[in-house]
Amino acid sequence: MQRYKSERGRELIYESYNKLLAAWGVAYEEADIPTTYGSTHIITAGSSANPPLLLLHGTADNAAMMWIYNIQPLSEQFYIIAIDAVGGSGKSEPNAAYKKQFDQAVWLDEVLDALAIRQADIAGVSYGAYLAYHYAIMRPSRVDKIVCMAGRVPSSQFEVMGKMMKAFLPEALFPTEASCKRLLRKLSGPNYAVFEDNKELMQHWFYLLKHFNNKSMMQHKITIFQAEQLASIRDKALFLIGDQDRLSYYPKAITKLEEHRLTYKIIPQAGHAINHEQSEQVNAEIIRYLIG
Repeated sequence: MQRYKSERGRELIYESYNKLLAAWGVAYEEADIPTTYGSTHIITAGSSANPPLLLLHGTADNAAMMWIYNIQPLSEQFYIIAIDAVGGSGKSEPNAAYKKQFDQAVWLDEVLDALAIRQADIAGVSYGAYLAYHYAIMRPSRVDKIVCMAGRVPSSQFEVMGKMMKAFLPEALFPTEASCKRLLRKLSGPNYAVFEDNKELMQHWFYLLKHFNNKSMMQHKITIFQAEQLASIRDKALFLIGDQDRLSYYPKAITKLEEHRLTYKIIPQAGHAINHEQSEQVNAEIIRYLIG
Protein backbone atom coordinates (compact mmCIF):
# COMPACT_ATOMS: atom_id res chain seq x y z
CA MET A 1 0.00 0.00 0.00
CA GLN A 2 1.56 3.27 -1.15
CA ARG A 3 0.91 6.21 1.16
CA TYR A 4 1.19 8.76 -1.60
CA LYS A 5 -0.34 8.74 -5.04
CA SER A 6 2.89 10.00 -6.59
CA GLU A 7 6.45 10.86 -5.61
CA ARG A 8 5.81 14.49 -6.47
CA GLY A 9 2.78 14.45 -4.16
CA ARG A 10 4.93 13.16 -1.31
CA GLU A 11 7.48 15.91 -1.92
CA LEU A 12 4.80 18.61 -1.87
CA ILE A 13 3.35 17.29 1.39
CA TYR A 14 6.75 17.08 3.09
CA GLU A 15 7.79 20.55 1.93
CA SER A 16 4.54 21.98 3.25
CA TYR A 17 4.87 19.95 6.49
CA ASN A 18 8.25 21.59 7.14
CA LYS A 19 6.82 25.06 6.53
CA LEU A 20 4.07 24.42 9.05
CA LEU A 21 6.60 23.24 11.63
CA ALA A 22 8.60 26.43 11.09
CA ALA A 23 5.41 28.38 11.84
CA TRP A 24 4.92 26.68 15.23
CA GLY A 25 6.87 29.46 16.89
CA VAL A 26 8.53 27.19 19.48
CA ALA A 27 11.77 25.28 19.72
CA TYR A 28 11.26 21.66 18.71
CA GLU A 29 13.17 18.54 17.81
CA GLU A 30 12.30 15.78 15.35
CA ALA A 31 13.22 12.13 15.80
CA ASP A 32 12.41 8.74 14.32
CA ILE A 33 11.72 5.82 16.65
CA PRO A 34 12.07 2.24 15.36
CA THR A 35 9.01 0.13 16.18
CA THR A 36 7.66 -3.26 15.18
CA TYR A 37 5.50 -1.53 12.57
CA GLY A 38 8.08 0.76 11.06
CA SER A 39 9.73 4.08 11.86
CA THR A 40 7.57 6.42 13.96
CA HIS A 41 8.27 10.13 13.56
CA ILE A 42 7.85 12.34 16.62
CA ILE A 43 8.19 16.03 17.31
CA THR A 44 9.12 17.03 20.85
CA ALA A 45 8.78 20.48 22.41
CA GLY A 46 8.96 21.91 25.90
CA SER A 47 11.14 20.94 28.82
CA SER A 48 11.66 17.24 29.46
CA ALA A 49 11.26 18.10 33.16
CA ASN A 50 7.59 18.85 32.55
CA PRO A 51 4.86 16.16 32.62
CA PRO A 52 4.83 14.22 29.33
CA LEU A 53 1.87 14.79 27.01
CA LEU A 54 1.33 12.68 23.90
CA LEU A 55 -0.50 14.46 21.07
CA LEU A 56 -2.35 12.25 18.57
CA HIS A 57 -3.77 13.58 15.31
CA GLY A 58 -6.74 12.40 13.26
CA THR A 59 -7.09 10.15 10.22
CA ALA A 60 -5.09 11.38 7.21
CA ASP A 61 -3.73 14.32 9.23
CA ASN A 62 -0.28 14.76 10.75
CA ALA A 63 1.34 16.39 13.75
CA ALA A 64 2.63 19.48 11.93
CA MET A 65 -0.79 20.69 10.81
CA MET A 66 -2.81 19.42 13.77
CA TRP A 67 -1.09 21.29 16.58
CA ILE A 68 -0.06 24.58 14.98
CA TYR A 69 -2.47 26.61 17.16
CA ASN A 70 -1.93 24.58 20.34
CA ILE A 71 1.78 23.90 20.62
CA GLN A 72 2.89 27.20 22.13
CA PRO A 73 0.80 27.20 25.36
CA LEU A 74 0.91 23.42 25.75
CA SER A 75 4.70 23.24 25.46
CA GLU A 76 4.99 25.76 28.29
CA GLN A 77 3.24 23.33 30.64
CA PHE A 78 4.15 19.88 29.26
CA TYR A 79 6.88 17.92 27.58
CA ILE A 80 5.15 17.47 24.24
CA ILE A 81 5.51 14.33 22.14
CA ALA A 82 3.53 14.93 18.95
CA ILE A 83 3.33 11.67 17.00
CA ASP A 84 2.87 11.09 13.29
CA ALA A 85 0.70 7.98 13.05
CA VAL A 86 2.24 5.04 11.22
CA GLY A 87 0.40 4.83 7.90
CA GLY A 88 -0.65 8.47 8.08
CA SER A 89 0.37 11.50 6.04
CA GLY A 90 3.30 12.56 8.24
CA LYS A 91 6.89 11.37 8.25
CA SER A 92 6.41 7.95 9.89
CA GLU A 93 7.31 5.09 7.57
CA PRO A 94 5.30 1.83 7.91
CA ASN A 95 6.83 -1.54 7.11
CA ALA A 96 5.51 -4.95 6.08
CA ALA A 97 4.49 -5.83 9.66
CA TYR A 98 2.19 -2.78 9.77
CA LYS A 99 0.42 -3.95 6.66
CA LYS A 100 -0.11 -7.47 8.04
CA GLN A 101 -1.22 -6.94 11.63
CA PHE A 102 -1.09 -3.59 13.39
CA ASP A 103 -1.61 -3.40 17.16
CA GLN A 104 -2.18 0.20 18.24
CA ALA A 105 -1.39 -0.44 21.92
CA VAL A 106 1.88 -2.26 21.19
CA TRP A 107 2.89 0.55 18.85
CA LEU A 108 2.40 3.24 21.52
CA ASP A 109 4.07 0.98 24.12
CA GLU A 110 7.17 0.95 21.98
CA VAL A 111 7.16 4.73 21.46
CA LEU A 112 6.88 5.38 25.20
CA ASP A 113 9.49 2.73 26.00
CA ALA A 114 11.96 4.30 23.57
CA LEU A 115 11.50 7.62 25.36
CA ALA A 116 11.77 5.98 28.81
CA ILE A 117 8.32 7.31 29.72
CA ARG A 118 6.41 5.07 32.12
CA GLN A 119 3.17 7.08 32.25
CA ALA A 120 1.82 10.04 30.28
CA ASP A 121 -1.21 12.18 29.61
CA ILE A 122 -2.69 11.99 26.11
CA ALA A 123 -4.66 14.49 24.03
CA GLY A 124 -6.09 13.54 20.65
CA VAL A 125 -8.39 14.90 17.96
CA SER A 126 -10.93 12.84 16.01
CA TYR A 127 -9.29 9.45 15.39
CA GLY A 128 -6.60 10.62 17.80
CA ALA A 129 -9.33 10.98 20.45
CA TYR A 130 -10.31 7.35 19.85
CA LEU A 131 -6.68 6.26 20.04
CA ALA A 132 -6.31 8.13 23.35
CA TYR A 133 -9.18 6.30 25.04
CA HIS A 134 -8.27 3.01 23.34
CA TYR A 135 -4.80 3.17 24.87
CA ALA A 136 -6.18 4.28 28.25
CA ILE A 137 -8.46 1.21 28.28
CA MET A 138 -5.81 -1.22 27.06
CA ARG A 139 -2.94 0.17 29.16
CA PRO A 140 -4.48 1.82 32.24
CA SER A 141 -1.23 1.93 34.19
CA ARG A 142 0.52 3.91 31.45
CA VAL A 143 -2.08 6.68 31.14
CA ASP A 144 -2.83 9.32 33.74
CA LYS A 145 -5.48 11.47 32.01
CA ILE A 146 -6.79 11.89 28.47
CA VAL A 147 -8.48 14.71 26.58
CA CYS A 148 -10.54 13.57 23.59
CA MET A 149 -11.36 16.40 21.16
CA ALA A 150 -13.93 16.01 18.39
CA GLY A 151 -14.30 12.42 19.55
CA ARG A 152 -17.18 10.07 20.25
CA VAL A 153 -17.71 6.52 21.47
CA PRO A 154 -19.46 4.72 18.60
CA SER A 155 -21.82 1.80 19.10
CA SER A 156 -21.07 0.10 15.78
CA GLN A 157 -18.76 0.12 12.77
CA PHE A 158 -21.75 1.16 10.67
CA GLU A 159 -22.11 4.31 12.77
CA VAL A 160 -18.44 5.16 12.19
CA MET A 161 -18.52 4.65 8.43
CA GLY A 162 -21.92 6.26 7.95
CA LYS A 163 -20.91 9.49 9.64
CA MET A 164 -17.55 9.63 7.85
CA MET A 165 -19.08 9.13 4.42
CA LYS A 166 -21.79 11.70 5.02
CA ALA A 167 -19.25 14.27 6.24
CA PHE A 168 -16.50 13.83 3.64
CA LEU A 169 -18.36 12.87 0.48
CA PRO A 170 -18.53 13.88 -2.28
CA GLU A 171 -15.94 16.64 -1.79
CA ALA A 172 -13.05 14.35 -0.80
CA LEU A 173 -13.53 12.27 -3.96
CA PHE A 174 -12.77 15.21 -6.23
CA PRO A 175 -10.05 17.23 -4.47
CA THR A 176 -9.80 20.62 -6.08
CA GLU A 177 -9.00 23.82 -4.22
CA ALA A 178 -12.69 24.76 -4.46
CA SER A 179 -13.93 21.41 -3.12
CA CYS A 180 -11.31 21.56 -0.37
CA LYS A 181 -12.75 24.89 0.75
CA ARG A 182 -16.32 23.53 0.60
CA LEU A 183 -15.32 20.53 2.71
CA LEU A 184 -13.62 22.75 5.27
CA ARG A 185 -16.74 24.87 5.67
CA LYS A 186 -18.90 21.74 5.83
CA LEU A 187 -16.82 20.31 8.68
CA SER A 188 -16.30 23.57 10.57
CA GLY A 189 -18.31 26.00 12.60
CA PRO A 190 -18.45 29.74 11.84
CA ASN A 191 -14.79 30.29 12.77
CA TYR A 192 -13.40 28.45 9.73
CA ALA A 193 -11.34 31.52 8.78
CA VAL A 194 -8.58 30.54 11.22
CA PHE A 195 -7.96 27.60 8.91
CA GLU A 196 -8.96 29.11 5.59
CA ASP A 197 -6.99 32.35 6.02
CA ASN A 198 -3.80 30.49 6.90
CA LYS A 199 -2.46 30.05 3.39
CA GLU A 200 0.10 27.38 4.23
CA LEU A 201 -2.31 25.38 6.39
CA MET A 202 -4.96 25.44 3.67
CA GLN A 203 -2.43 24.48 1.00
CA HIS A 204 -1.22 21.57 3.11
CA TRP A 205 -4.74 20.24 3.60
CA PHE A 206 -5.35 20.47 -0.14
CA TYR A 207 -2.17 18.49 -0.77
CA LEU A 208 -3.35 15.79 1.67
CA LEU A 209 -6.73 15.47 -0.05
CA LYS A 210 -5.12 15.35 -3.47
CA HIS A 211 -1.97 13.28 -2.92
CA PHE A 212 -2.36 11.14 0.22
CA ASN A 213 -3.84 7.65 -0.06
CA ASN A 214 -6.35 7.37 2.82
CA LYS A 215 -6.39 3.57 2.50
CA SER A 216 -2.93 3.62 4.05
CA MET A 217 -4.56 4.16 7.46
CA MET A 218 -7.03 1.30 7.15
CA GLN A 219 -4.92 -0.78 9.56
CA HIS A 220 -5.98 1.62 12.31
CA LYS A 221 -9.12 -0.29 13.26
CA ILE A 222 -11.87 0.98 15.56
CA THR A 223 -12.78 -1.28 18.49
CA ILE A 224 -16.32 -1.12 19.86
CA PHE A 225 -15.78 -1.22 23.61
CA GLN A 226 -18.12 -2.73 26.19
CA ALA A 227 -19.62 -0.93 29.19
CA GLU A 228 -17.12 -2.23 31.73
CA GLN A 229 -14.20 -1.16 29.54
CA LEU A 230 -15.59 2.36 29.14
CA ALA A 231 -16.18 2.55 32.88
CA SER A 232 -12.45 2.11 33.42
CA ILE A 233 -11.70 5.55 31.94
CA ARG A 234 -14.54 7.39 33.66
CA ASP A 235 -12.25 9.18 36.10
CA LYS A 236 -9.48 10.01 33.65
CA ALA A 237 -11.20 11.21 30.45
CA LEU A 238 -12.56 14.54 29.24
CA PHE A 239 -14.35 14.84 25.89
CA LEU A 240 -14.39 18.28 24.22
CA ILE A 241 -17.01 18.49 21.48
CA GLY A 242 -17.89 21.37 19.17
CA ASP A 243 -21.55 22.25 18.92
CA GLN A 244 -21.19 22.43 15.11
CA ASP A 245 -19.39 19.09 14.73
CA ARG A 246 -21.46 16.71 12.61
CA LEU A 247 -19.04 13.84 13.37
CA SER A 248 -19.27 13.92 17.17
CA TYR A 249 -22.16 16.17 18.16
CA TYR A 250 -25.37 14.28 17.46
CA PRO A 251 -27.96 12.75 19.83
CA LYS A 252 -26.70 9.16 19.77
CA ALA A 253 -23.11 10.18 20.48
CA ILE A 254 -24.02 12.45 23.39
CA THR A 255 -26.39 9.87 24.83
CA LYS A 256 -23.60 7.29 24.75
CA LEU A 257 -21.31 9.56 26.76
CA GLU A 258 -24.05 10.22 29.29
CA GLU A 259 -25.04 6.56 29.60
CA HIS A 260 -21.47 5.65 30.51
CA ARG A 261 -21.02 8.73 32.70
CA LEU A 262 -18.08 10.02 30.69
CA THR A 263 -17.29 13.67 31.31
CA TYR A 264 -17.78 15.96 28.34
CA LYS A 265 -17.99 19.66 27.59
CA ILE A 266 -19.61 21.29 24.58
CA ILE A 267 -17.51 24.05 23.01
CA PRO A 268 -19.67 26.71 21.31
CA GLN A 269 -19.01 27.84 17.76
CA ALA A 270 -16.71 24.92 16.96
CA GLY A 271 -16.88 22.16 14.38
CA HIS A 272 -14.67 19.13 13.80
CA ALA A 273 -11.48 21.22 13.69
CA ILE A 274 -12.20 22.20 17.28
CA ASN A 275 -8.60 22.78 18.36
CA HIS A 276 -8.04 25.12 15.40
CA GLU A 277 -11.38 26.93 15.52
CA GLN A 278 -11.44 27.57 19.27
CA SER A 279 -7.79 27.13 20.14
CA GLU A 280 -7.64 29.48 23.12
CA GLN A 281 -10.53 27.82 24.92
CA VAL A 282 -9.39 24.31 24.00
CA ASN A 283 -5.83 25.00 25.17
CA ALA A 284 -7.14 26.32 28.47
CA GLU A 285 -9.44 23.31 28.93
CA ILE A 286 -6.58 20.86 28.28
CA ILE A 287 -4.25 22.58 30.74
CA ARG A 288 -6.96 22.95 33.38
CA TYR A 289 -8.01 19.32 33.20
CA LEU A 290 -4.57 17.75 33.06
CA ILE A 291 -2.86 19.95 35.63
CA GLY A 292 -5.77 20.97 37.83
